[in-house]
Amino acid sequence: MLIRIPAVLNVEQLRVVHDLLARAAFVDGRLSAGAMARRVKHNEEVSTEARELEQLNNMVMGGLVRHPLYKAAALPHRVATPFYARYAENMEYGPHIDDPVMGEGTRYRSDIAVTVFLSDPESYAGGELVIGTSFGAQYVKYLAGDAVMYPASSRHHVAKVTKGVRLVAVSWVQSLVRDAAKRELLYELHQAREKLIQQLPDAEETRHVDTAYINLVRMWAEV
Repeated sequence: MLIRIPAVLNVEQLRVVHDLLARAAFVDGRLSAGAMARRVKHNEEVSTEARELEQLNNMVMGGLVRHPLYKAAALPHRVATPFYARYAENMEYGPHIDDPVMGEGTRYRSDIAVTVFLSDPESYAGGELVIGTSFGAQYVKYLAGDAVMYPASSRHHVAKVTKGVRLVAVSWVQSLVRDAAKRELLYELHQAREKLIQQLPDAEETRHVDTAYINLVRMWAEV
């Protein structure tokens, strides 16, 4: 399931994020990669020692975790601190699959990958996030402030940037519901439930759908 999450950050928040990134120290992105990904990764990431990280995380992750679409589709249990990546001209990230378990100290299973786009798509050429799906490769290059959420088990890559600079924040989620197919069913049921609650709050079918959704989450959730 590939989902676009619009307006995670507004124009003013993006301005602040760009100011912070302009001051932050970047390091070779291969330092955070696993053995296989390190061979194909060519980007830069904000240093884990950068003073700007706390403010960046508060703004970017704050906007993401409060977004109702994110909460409904991800059903988050554990959320990773993001990496802030920069792709200058001729940088790319070759085909790879994200590590299944990540983190230091508190470990988490990477069920879902999230990319928050921080650059205006017209400010750089190339740099599409290309995600392999059962319907073929999906090329993703959203507006600044929007995010995409997709299974971390998908093989994906970032196409070479041929002009300009691509800035993104990347995070991962361990969902309450491990199985991607079950998460997709719950998300579709949630959408129907929300529409019924708005349009027919007192109808019997609304109560049935509401009960089914709540109890399926109870049945499938791992806490």
